[in-house]
This record gives sequence, structure tokens and C-alpha cells, in this order.
Amino acid sequence: MTNNAITVEGISKRYPGQKDKLALNNISFNVPQGSLYGIIGPDGAGKTTLLRILSSVMLQSSGKASVLGFDTRRKAEEIRKLIGYMPQEFSQYPDLNLIENLNFFADIQDVTKSQKQERIDKMLALTNLSDFRQRAAKNLSGGMKKKLALSCAMVHNPRVLILDEPTTGVDPVSRAEFWSLLSTIVKDGVTVLISTPYMDEAERCSMVGILYDGKVLKEGTPEALTHALPFNVIEVKAKPRKQMREVVSQTKDILSWNPVGDRLRLSVPPAKERSISRELEHSFRRQKLDLQILRNARKTMEDVFVTIVEEQEVQRS
Repeated sequence: MTNNAITVEGISKRYPGQKDKLALNNISFNVPQGSLYGIIGPDGAGKTTLLRILSSVMLQSSGKASVLGFDTRRKAEEIRKLIGYMPQEFSQYPDLNLIENLNFFADIQDVTKSQKQERIDKMLALTNLSDFRQRAAKNLSGGMKKKLALSCAMVHNPRVLILDEPTTGVDPVSRAEFWSLLSTIVKDGVTVLISTPYMDEAERCSMVGILYDGKVLKEGTPEALTHALPFNVIEVKAKPRKQMREVVSQTKDILSWNPVGDRLRLSVPPAKERSISRELEHSFRRQKLDLQILRNARKTMEDVFVTIVEEQEVQRS
């Protein structure tokens, strides 16, 4: 008996007319039951294609996938009854109000009359939309539209929730609220598979798979992936910024650096972190610059993603 809600084995997808390009290239991974699994990657990586296959909206060209033990090729109807799917585009009816939309999606998912009102009320309460029952969907804010879409995807009480970049285009507050909702949903026992281009969202997942150019390059917990990075991070801040960059670019043994806000994040070999810090302090002092330096800064999923993608590009060249 498997403990995986979703199993993907060697899936590939080739679209008609793309002879030399695979949208998905022999990818495999598992989503444990009750987990919040994130597929992270840039636009064009294959995230939407993958989620459409797992939602039984599209067939793969080769390979095998199953959701809750049902094969996506042969048991699509069974899968659709057990999952909630939220595509990127807003798929609710803009001229219908919230109650009418929820009633419609409950009906197409065969929610019984005795359960329908309870499920609708629960979804409205969960998403804090109870006060907007009669508002037309087209008059909702961007964040509220996402909440309505989530409510419609959850109204039939699915065991697996598949979300395709659900927070793209919404403000930071709405993003935080949406992820708070997902935490509650996972605590209730629902398995969530979500795609996102945002590295800070990846850090909220219990497991992540890095999808790039149709391939899963790395998989694991955010903690394990960041811990495995072969470098430490130093953050420096000084003014004027132009001179700060010149000093950093001329300092030996720094592996790479990039600006983040008003600081520079430097990737450095762990064994040389102290010596590099001292050299930076001396260089900034010689130029009479006021320096703030933070050694052993927290490594992030963005560091993981950039490192893995750069390794992939080096292998190609």
C-alpha cells in the first residue's frame, strides 16, 4: 500500500509540431499523502502541462501517472471526482455572484442537495467571503477572485487539490492570506500540489521539485536543499553602491554575487568566509565607506534554484 497521493513515472509530453522540443522530458516524482508539494520553476518550464496531465485534462505522450491509485489515462472520471483543480486563468462565471458560482460547481461535481449548503457555507467561512455572497464575481478584487476559485475547487471536498500558480498577479497581502488558507487545508488532511514561480512560496512547502526546461532537476525538502548548497552567504551593505560593487567585484575567492534590495548577497566558499569578510572590511575602510556585513546569512530557495539552473546550463555548454 503506497503512501503517495500522486505518482509520476517517466512522463514526457510532446506537442504537435514541436519535433525537437519536449514540454516534459522523462520526469518522475512522488507526492506523499497529506503533504504540500511545490513545483517551482520559471515560465515555460512545463508546470502547467504537468498539472493538466495530473488533473486528467491532458494526456501525456509517454510514461505513467496515477492520482490516489487511479491511472490518469484510464481512470480520468474517477480522478476528477476526487481532486480539486484550479487553473491559472479565472474560470468562474463573472456575471454570477459567489453563491451562484459555488452552486454551479457543486452541481457539476454531484454534491448532494443535503450537503451542498453546508459545503458552500464552509468554503465561504474558510475564505472569509461570507459577507460577499451576492457580489458578482467580476466585481471582486484579484485576491478575492483567487479565494472564490479556491472555494469552487474545494466545494466537493476533494482529497487532492491541484493549483496552477494560484497567487500570480495578486498583491503580497493576498498572497500571504492564500498561503494561510493552504496551511489550514493541509492540516485537514488534503494533499496539495501547487506550482509557483515564487521562491519565497517554495519555502512554505513541505517538499519541492525544481522543474526547468521540462525536467525535474532536484527534489527534496526546502531545508535539505538549502543545507546542501556548497557555499555560505555573506550580505554586505554600503554607500555609495557603485563603489560597493567595485570592491566586491575585485575581491578574490567570491564565487558569485547579486544585488537584493540595497544589499549584495555573496556566495563564498565556507572555508574562506572569514578571510573574505576581513578583506571586505579592509577594502571598505580604505575607501572610507561605511560597511554593514552579515556573515552566515540565511540561504534561500532562490539560492538553490539559481545554483541548480546554472549547473544545468554549464552541463549543456
